[in-house]
Amino acid sequence: MTPLIFVTGGVVSSLGKGIAAASLAAILEARGLRVTMMKLDPYINVDPGTMSPFQHGEVYVTDDGAETDLDLGHYERYLRTRLSRKNSITTGRIYENVIRKERRGDYLGGTVQVIPHITDEIKRCIVEATEGFDVALVEIGGTVGDIESLPFLEAIRQIRTERGPDKALFMHLTLVPWIAAAGELKTKPTQHSVKELRSIGIQPDILLCRSEQPLPDSERRKIALFTNVSERAVISAVDLDNIYRMPRRFHEQGLDDLIVERLRLPAGPADLREWDAVVDASEHPVDEVTIAVVGKYVDHQDAYKSVGEALKHGGLRQRTKVQLKWLESSDIERDGTAALDGVDGILVPGGFGDRGFEGKVLTARYARERGVPYFGICYGMQAAVVDYARHVAGLAGANSTENDKASPHPVIGLITEWRTASGEIERRSEDSDLGGTMRLGLQEQRIKPGTLAREMYGKDVVGERHRHRYEFNNRYRTQLEDAGLVISAKSMDDLLVEMIELPRAQHPWFLACQAHPEFLSTPRDGHPLFVGFIRAAREHKAQAGGRLLREVR
Repeated sequence: MTPLIFVTGGVVSSLGKGIAAASLAAILEARGLRVTMMKLDPYINVDPGTMSPFQHGEVYVTDDGAETDLDLGHYERYLRTRLSRKNSITTGRIYENVIRKERRGDYLGGTVQVIPHITDEIKRCIVEATEGFDVALVEIGGTVGDIESLPFLEAIRQIRTERGPDKALFMHLTLVPWIAAAGELKTKPTQHSVKELRSIGIQPDILLCRSEQPLPDSERRKIALFTNVSERAVISAVDLDNIYRMPRRFHEQGLDDLIVERLRLPAGPADLREWDAVVDASEHPVDEVTIAVVGKYVDHQDAYKSVGEALKHGGLRQRTKVQLKWLESSDIERDGTAALDGVDGILVPGGFGDRGFEGKVLTARYARERGVPYFGICYGMQAAVVDYARHVAGLAGANSTENDKASPHPVIGLITEWRTASGEIERRSEDSDLGGTMRLGLQEQRIKPGTLAREMYGKDVVGERHRHRYEFNNRYRTQLEDAGLVISAKSMDDLLVEMIELPRAQHPWFLACQAHPEFLSTPRDGHPLFVGFIRAAREHKAQAGGRLLREVR
């Protein structure tokens, strides 16, 4: 049985359970252990694929095409382990599985109940996702006390009882608020949170105490006394201005030693040099650039969590601080492109729907005509294609059928709209289910020699993760290529356009891709496209009269 570390949260939500758990996982991996992670979310949606980004934030996509919680992005950025749909489970998924079994007759006519049937299904999913690893961390979403999470908490309580304390461990993240008027840290919320856990049969083994101020020894002793947790296991999780410092901070407090001892893990000493290098690069930059991110959810930046992180990773690889200027595409649509003046690079991320799309098209045109480095992702590629079709190829009214089904030049559309067995255009977008035509997961593409894309990747075939419904309309390939657009990557069967760019003679760095490369970027390794984009932004800044760039070896 794989030893399990269950991570719960108390007092309030948004304390950072995902990052805290991922930081611990990073230390255990640095000690030579094979580590995986899992998220149990209490909402009834089967997955977040159709949830509003304003409510849920980013939908993170795995290699096998699972649409998951953004915490899986944190997990993969901190670990070398690639995750899958098994690593993201919701209440909706659990009930869907159980109801499907009931309809098949698997329960032999018995009454289906939360206990044991729902809890058994939760335990089965945990075993399936974690088997074969040296240790696994399982994060339970929500806050202790929420009615929605009770089946998950009951399931992990049963696992601890069945496996014993050397195979299952409870780690609880709580808030220790600083009351400025009193000038004190208050431990009572943590005490009540632990009391709530104990009332359902779970005694935490470790407490991570989130606070604005470092936790004094006196407060640690007090918390230990009233929660029945050893003082050594009360860990200070003080606010940090750099989340990549957290593995080192936890290691200095002996958190990983405590877990290795409790679970009897075959671990060596922790080698955190890679994380120290990440922190050093971020805190001692030699250059700085400003990147405009033009999207439709910028007031809720969690919708672009991986994009923001990947841009920063691209800067880390060359000791460059990346300042992000978030711009609402609807504002650019209404007010024009003045807000883009003076930026060193422009990125247009993915999205759905017509709101703000014309602002993205204006942004692509601005970057193309002004020579500003441009990186388009998914919808950002489609916006660049529409701009090029309208303003260079002379295709008036060119658009995506997502936004204008009557467009005279549907340069972007569903595959079913432009490809049929007879070769005739078949318009069926109004019949398409929201998720039914989605292209999801890791897919390979072949890169054209001599292109900017080939220079960035340094190889001919690459795999990237996708999440979209609409594609470049192949009926316009020849026309747009004749007008100068470079199609620099296509799917392995040559059917789908994966990347477009402008010739280097026309623009220093203009590249857009249909996939989502941000999902494969990590702070330790970066991603070739983001590293290249930030390098281009540095060069643009220097040529525009910015301070001289220093070479980074």
